[in-house]
Amino acid sequence: MKRITLITCIYSLFAFSALAQKTDYGASPTKRQKLFIREDITLHFTSPEPIQYVDISSKNLVGDLPLDNVFRIKMQEDSGQVGKAPQQDLGVVTIIGQKFIAQYELQYTSGNREVPTLLEIVPADMHPLDIGATPLTQNELRGFSLKAYKLKPSIKRLHHSEYGITGYVDNIHTLDDYIFLDITFTNETNLKFDIDQVRFRVEDKKITKATNVQAIEIEPVFTLVEKESFKRKYRNIYVLKKFSFPNNKVLTIELTEKQLSGRTLIVQIDYLHLLRADTL
Repeated sequence: MKRITLITCIYSLFAFSALAQKTDYGASPTKRQKLFIREDITLHFTSPEPIQYVDISSKNLVGDLPLDNVFRIKMQEDSGQVGKAPQQDLGVVTIIGQKFIAQYELQYTSGNREVPTLLEIVPADMHPLDIGATPLTQNELRGFSLKAYKLKPSIKRLHHSEYGITGYVDNIHTLDDYIFLDITFTNETNLKFDIDQVRFRVEDKKITKATNVQAIEIEPVFTLVEKESFKRKYRNIYVLKKFSFPNNKVLTIELTEKQLSGRTLIVQIDYLHLLRADTL
């Protein structure tokens, strides 16, 4: 039985490979962009979204990811026979983002040929990765968050105050499997508020001393603004993956201050407010 399964898997892989060569997803060699490189330059690739994986098929090349969306590659200092001929193939470089795969053929050149040092990965070089439900990229989340940031507040009376700090839930939007929370914090005191963290939890509405509190922590998948402190006003968009909870629980937004002052503010959102959220 194991032998039959193995043969079936091998046949499926060959069938998929043959099919891929007939489609745009196969990235046939004739469609790959050819790039030239030499010892004295470093080639940088810039991606519109974070790079998840890179493969270099030649041992004569070395590369790394100095930033999430930047990949750089150069010749190894000791590249063996490379450089003894005017031109030599260095194989294929594969770059995979959150939603695409791109491949480039690299070739060594020793002449006066102009070689690039910076290359943007453009849609013409990309082949989409259609694997199930594709999540939004960080750039897409940023774009929708900026769109939400431009909207005027539409929710009233959803706020709470403690120690001169007030938290307002201005808007709640949904998009596909995401919830966009538009939150503003104001400071009516003369003491600057140093942010420790903003936490999101689902917990019980009413907590008694005899109750074992079961809070579920929810980590934002994207935050529009990273800020360490504010003196008067602080507004931000937080993106959470879609979730649900029963009526006896609430979504709490907890703003905590760094010690030594340690002020804490909690704003609660009922599930009903999430159900009434507008589509972004």
